[in-house]
Amino acid sequence: MTSALSAVDVIRVKRDGGELTDEQIDWVVDAYNAGAVAEEQMAALAMAILLNGMTDRETGRWTRAIVRSGERLDLTEVDRPTVDKHSTGGVGDKITLPLAPLVATCGAAVPQLSGRGLGHTGGTLDKLESIPGWRARLTTAEIVAQLNSVGAVVCAPTEGLAPADRKLYALRDVTGTVESIPLIAGSIMGKKVAEGADGLVLDVKVGSGAFMKNEDRARELAATLVSIGESHGMAVSALLTDMSTPLGATVGNALEVAEAVDVLRGGGPADVVELTVALATEMLRLAGIDPTGA
Repeated sequence: MTSALSAVDVIRVKRDGGELTDEQIDWVVDAYNAGAVAEEQMAALAMAILLNGMTDRETGRWTRAIVRSGERLDLTEVDRPTVDKHSTGGVGDKITLPLAPLVATCGAAVPQLSGRGLGHTGGTLDKLESIPGWRARLTTAEIVAQLNSVGAVVCAPTEGLAPADRKLYALRDVTGTVESIPLIAGSIMGKKVAEGADGLVLDVKVGSGAFMKNEDRARELAATLVSIGESHGMAVSALLTDMSTPLGATVGNALEVAEAVDVLRGGGPADVVELTVALATEMLRLAGIDPTGA
């Protein structure tokens, strides 16, 4: 990849508190995805972004570059309104497991393309892989077929979906840059825009067990995520939820799956039930479905 731009020059701009141009952002994300920017160079840029931040314009452009790094999931053949949920993560957060089938039973389709653990939080895919025979990888055709047949799917992003984020996600986890709001926003919304759902509800955790330790930071992240989603034509809303203590009564992949099943059967811890219902209500609202059935 030949270009007048260089990774070192891009790093220096952000290291010195400058603002990256659209051209610089597009180039560095594309070049990193293609292997022309080394891991240590992107690690240096990620740390500079963590320390010096990004403007709203930079963050929006960074997200667009991540979306453009791969394909976009085509959900036009799904015969229900599509709506998704994303949580910024926390200890014991198994909400996706009861939430997706609950929303599906009310008439929406939930294309939940999930991730693995990041930092101290467990990933939904890791939890589900504690079930013998469950597989994370599905084709686009399988995703659409499952959405039409049962109304929900939880799986890994397809290989071609936001591949630049897949590399950045792993890099952030080992370089101490997980907490950067621009990088969090680019990662979450890059995948969600590429996923193609009509609506998205964001569960932004705040507290000692969350990446955002205080409410001001959590609100900043929520506002950034909503703004990016709306700029891509999505219906987006955000809830700030408490992560000062672990969610539910269990922590650990298989234990959390069992607890989620208990919730679906009408039991389970009160905090898990309360949050599941709150998020389901908001998801159905965005999908244009009355959660009361009226």
